[in-house]
Order: sequence, then structure tokens, then C-alpha cells
Amino acid sequence: MCGIAGVVYKDGKIHNVGADMTRMLHALQHRGPDSAGFSIYGGLGLEENEYLLNIEVKEKKGLLERVKETVETVSPIRKDEVIPSVENYIIYRCRITLESFSQLKPLIMEIDRIEDVIVLNGSHSFEMIKDVGSVLEIADRYDTWSKKGTHAIGHTRFSTESIVDRYHAHPFQSYIIPDITVVHNGQITNYWKIREPLERKGHIFETNNDTECIVHYVADKLASGYSLEEALEQSVKDMDGPFSYIVGTPSGVGIAKDQLGLRPGVMAENDEVFAVASEEVSLREVMDTTEVEQISPGEVRVYEI
Repeated sequence: MCGIAGVVYKDGKIHNVGADMTRMLHALQHRGPDSAGFSIYGGLGLEENEYLLNIEVKEKKGLLERVKETVETVSPIRKDEVIPSVENYIIYRCRITLESFSQLKPLIMEIDRIEDVIVLNGSHSFEMIKDVGSVLEIADRYDTWSKKGTHAIGHTRFSTESIVDRYHAHPFQSYIIPDITVVHNGQITNYWKIREPLERKGHIFETNNDTECIVHYVADKLASGYSLEEALEQSVKDMDGPFSYIVGTPSGVGIAKDQLGLRPGVMAENDEVFAVASEEVSLREVMDTTEVEQISPGEVRVYEI
């Protein structure tokens, strides 16, 4: 079933977006008990030459030290922290130099060869937080209540086609276009028809989750010169199945819905905020919802700061 949400502050300034998105996702908790995730844009505060990695590490003697050594083969670690998670795992966060981005894939492959280690994501202009558990458990674990930013997207997951873990939690991202993320409710039924041409073009898929297919598709279109709106419009034509999804970019958000309108979606805006979600109850957490607009079958909407 899953719940998705997005919010943009129209003035482009920093707001308490982490708290707002936490409340929006908690209102959708009934749609997905397995895991939850956030992409929070505009408030990460990295230096111009910094890139943030989130790495899942099993709590084993000496393993974290081996991970640090592997990272340092690519870049000096500028700042790092350890976040306790569940099931005897920790999340290791570290900042590397931005010019190391071109080496990120080899870095991931090198770290993944170590037992019980997975690189969850890397980013520069947004912060990704995703984990197993309820929205409020994850919010307390990562203190999403205090996260600042200009806009955000989020997801609460009910798994139907892949395993429940941090790696398969949404959002998903593509490294083809840095800092593009997607949250998704539904199913892409022509998944392999979409995926195979992308793989032939060099896209690397790390899961069989259809949401990863969406983010690669959108990134490929953007890399080919499409605007975000054009990419989403084409996706509605090319993708089959019941779906609604939200794309986050450094400049805003976009929403797309399948041509039959088989997945729910509503949006609303006022002078300060544009917001979109699976259900109106989520929108109420950030605005007065006296005027709520249903997302029409096949509709695409983009709001950029």
C-alpha cells in the first residue's frame, strides 16, 4: 500500500521541514509499517567540496575500522559519526571530498566486498534518512524533528515485492544525476521493459525494486536534456501499472500518477507551502486543507523553488 508525501516552502528559505515531514509520514503510518525514509533538501550544510556517505555496518569487532580504512583509500574523512540502529547494526556517516564522487561506485563496490557492510546512499545537497521501523522510531533515532531544509519528500513502506531492510526502504536515488531521489506507491508492471534499455546504457541496478527503476528512468531523461516535467510526462506514457510517485531534486519536487489513476494522491497549496501526499490526513499536518485537489489520472505536476 505505502504512503508518500512531499512538501516545498515557496520562499526557498530554511524551515523546520524535518518536523513537518515526520508529522506528514506519521499520519500515513497505517499505509506502511515496515520502514520509512526521508530526503531533506537544502539544509545539510555541507561545504562546497564535501559529499556525505551513509553506510550500514554490522556490529562486529574491527569491522567499522576496516570500513574507515576503505573509505580513506579514496578520500580523507573530514567528519564522521555513528548512529545506533536495530538488529545489531550501526549507521556510519562520513564526509568525503566532493571530487571523490567520480570514484563513488568503485568505493561502494570495494566496501560491499566486506561482509555485512552496505553503502545506503551518498549525497551533497540533501540528507537521506531511511531505516526499518515506524516513522516515530526512526524520527527519534535520527532526530528528524530538528532537521532543517527548503523541501522534502518521504515514504512509509508496506513491502509487497522485495525484502524489508534499510537498503530497500525508500527513497531511492540514482548516481547518474546527483541528488535525485524518488518515493513510490504502487507497482511498475513492465519493470523489465523499462530496466533493460537503461542497463544497456550503463545504469547499474543494485536491487529488483521497481522504485529504483523509476529513479534511474527519470535520471536518464534529465541527463538526456529533458526538463523534470517532460521526464515525468514521458514516464506516465512509458510505464504500466498502478503507481504514483514523487521525485525530489535540489530545486523542488515533482509528482506523477498512472494513466488509470489506480493509486491515490492529493495536493494543496497556500501562500507559503505546496504539499502532496497519498491522503488528505497528511496534508493537514502542514496546512489548512479547505481546498484539496485530487491528482488526476495521468497527471504530472512540478513545483520548483
